[in-house]
Amino acid sequence: MVEKLNTNAKFEENGSKAGTITFEISKEEVAKGIDAAFNKVKNDVQIPGFRKGKVTKELFIQRFGEEALYEDALNAVLPANFDAAVSEVRINTVGQPEILPESLTKGGPWILKANVTLAPSVELGEYNGVSIEIPDTDVSDEEVNHELEHLRQTEAELVPVKEDEKAANGDTVVIDFVGSINGEHFDGGKAENFSLSLGSGQFIPGFEEQLVGHKAGEDVNVNVSFPENYQAADLAGKPALFEVKIHELKKLSLPELDDEFAKDVDTEVASLAELKVKTKDRLKEQKKQTALDEKETKAIQAAVDNAKLDMEIPSDLIENDVHRQLDGFFSNLQSQGISPDMYFQLTGSDEKNLHEQFEQEAPNRIKTNLVLEAIANKENINSTDEELEAEYERLAKEYNMTADKLKTLIASSMVEHDLRLQKAVNLVVENAKELKK
Repeated sequence: MVEKLNTNAKFEENGSKAGTITFEISKEEVAKGIDAAFNKVKNDVQIPGFRKGKVTKELFIQRFGEEALYEDALNAVLPANFDAAVSEVRINTVGQPEILPESLTKGGPWILKANVTLAPSVELGEYNGVSIEIPDTDVSDEEVNHELEHLRQTEAELVPVKEDEKAANGDTVVIDFVGSINGEHFDGGKAENFSLSLGSGQFIPGFEEQLVGHKAGEDVNVNVSFPENYQAADLAGKPALFEVKIHELKKLSLPELDDEFAKDVDTEVASLAELKVKTKDRLKEQKKQTALDEKETKAIQAAVDNAKLDMEIPSDLIENDVHRQLDGFFSNLQSQGISPDMYFQLTGSDEKNLHEQFEQEAPNRIKTNLVLEAIANKENINSTDEELEAEYERLAKEYNMTADKLKTLIASSMVEHDLRLQKAVNLVVENAKELKK
């Protein structure tokens, strides 16, 4: 069972875009904080007659007083309880709150005040029944044939050509080459038995084109110039000669589009006719999913465009959003075994470029969240205990951990908040009016 934090929060506005939340940290939460604080300091406590780390919490409190643990205890339980208080009063805040303890009574509950700055307010426009265009999900015979042709290409084999055949774009040549500039060989300019697909753009401009029209066994002198922006600065912009020996010439041999081909690419079909039907059904399902995704994106964007904010989005709210996006992006890369440096090297970008990209998208992303929050409030959307439990179970599978462990890491108020926003999304999407493109 998910334990929801109840802080008995109340909110009072203190003027334009500011206010104070008064909230409680329950006895149970205070006790958790005290335990966490003691566990943090116990290994450093020295009391005559006890080894480090062996002092009991009761003896510590008897010797130093419970108040000695209050600061660490508050730091341990404040974030989740503040988030729960914000969620209870259903406001959006900007920046760091000013926390003012009102009463830290022994054993709790503790009473605190938080002076907060409010995020922009939302004036909702039309969101329930927005009209949007969605793509057609019909699949034509031409699309089926195009997909089958793609399958043929994936099943194609490279086969040697007749001796007198000449190379054309799309063919593969097996070559030796040696490159030189002003008669001097350079690093990386030599290879043997290298397979090159002509027209692939794998080599510098002009190289592959000069092999077109030649036969296996021929020697070809290829004259090219390295691009001005070439990655090796010592070669950039310089003319070069490549002495090329063509060993083999191969062409793609496409299988016949018949029943045997159909059975080769899909063991569950017995004929080409069956493969066509199955391919059409698969393409239709793909189009349906694309249409659903596009419907959600367009419906939510319409609701966002129809809403107004009472002020520009504060810069610190944008900066906080960008940092969350960066953290999530790098965390996802790490899960795939890709370091930030590796990503930047592969994409030719840097963290500044990535920051700018997220910064451009931040205002719409922030406004979207504010609008969804406003819709959830207006429609009095909430989540049940069962829904909250199910969401913890789903997230636990995603993170490969137990739900109980996840509950100690992610506060229920955060999960509940995300559920409310998803329900707001569902409401907007389900009531959107579809117009065919």
